[in-house]
Amino acid sequence: MSEPHMSQLDDNKQLVRRFLEEVVNSGDVRLLDELIDPACVETDGETRVVSGVEGMAAHVRGVRAVYPDLQIAIQHQIAEGEWVATALSAVGTHSGEWLGMAPTHKRLTFTGVNLNRVVNGKIVEHGGAANMLHPFLAAGALVPVR
Repeated sequence: MSEPHMSQLDDNKQLVRRFLEEVVNSGDVRLLDELIDPACVETDGETRVVSGVEGMAAHVRGVRAVYPDLQIAIQHQIAEGEWVATALSAVGTHSGEWLGMAPTHKRLTFTGVNLNRVVNGKIVEHGGAANMLHPFLAAGALVPVR
């Protein structure tokens, strides 16, 4: 397999940027057919689930149900081969239940990293991690045991 040219790496970063800014930030899942491969896999640690376009739409809707005003800002993007790593910050009002935590109705700010694999102009794998501990502690949604 040959290494992608710089323009292909830039195209991959732009595709991920469109997913985050035009879909996740708005909740408008109509663009997903353009951006997501029908066999797209979502990863969470060792868990891998084939989600495809419909599963990704459900994921975006789920995130927007918890944070209806969520706005992601891309801090950095690095592309190598088929992979795009995106460091991001996000702000949103915790308005829906998440992992059994009742809504705090507070604006939370958190950081995260998304890892996306892009093949033939579509995202074929999506995963990442977000630092939610500090924001939930600050909002009072989590209380340390003493």
